[in-house]
Amino acid sequence: MKTENSVKTVLASASPRRKELLEKLGLDFEIVVSDADETSDISSPDELVRFLSAKKAESVRKLRPDALVIAADTVVYLEGEGIMGKPKDKADAYRMISALSGNVNEVYTGVTVADSCGTETFSVKTLVYFKSLTEKEILEYVNSEECADKAGAYAIQGRACVFIDRIEGDYFNVVGLPLSPLYDILKRKGVTFWAHTT
Repeated sequence: MKTENSVKTVLASASPRRKELLEKLGLDFEIVVSDADETSDISSPDELVRFLSAKKAESVRKLRPDALVIAADTVVYLEGEGIMGKPKDKADAYRMISALSGNVNEVYTGVTVADSCGTETFSVKTLVYFKSLTEKEILEYVNSEECADKAGAYAIQGRACVFIDRIEGDYFNVVGLPLSPLYDILKRKGVTFWAHTT
């Protein structure tokens, strides 16, 4: 059961995963997708996700100045490969999964919370340990099309879960929205969460 929120909350993302995660907090919110230009020459994954999440939040705040806006951006970083965003096509997805196989990648999510009182931006890093995959496993996964709109071309909450040996850090960060630090910020801002019954 949800309570009516005294703060109008907007999620600046078209990601169904982020929508599902935010719903776990019992929030009433609407979705307004950012039209911000996401091109950047920033090479640091941590700085990039912070920059892009802030840019998305600023874009949506112009449309909804009365609301509290939550924006996020996620990338995968692999030593020797650099920053991995969403794959352009199946060939790009195959390249990414092949590179991740048997290696440890870093997942960074930047989150910005913006309202009339100001803006807060933070980022979270999680280490993801991939098993060594066979050619058949990589091809089958890429052809499943699950990787199409995922940073690093994989979904930890989907079929790729069996490829991951372990993680170090926040699981929800890898899905796309680190809930615990976001909850702390929203709580300070007076956002209403779950209804409490007596």
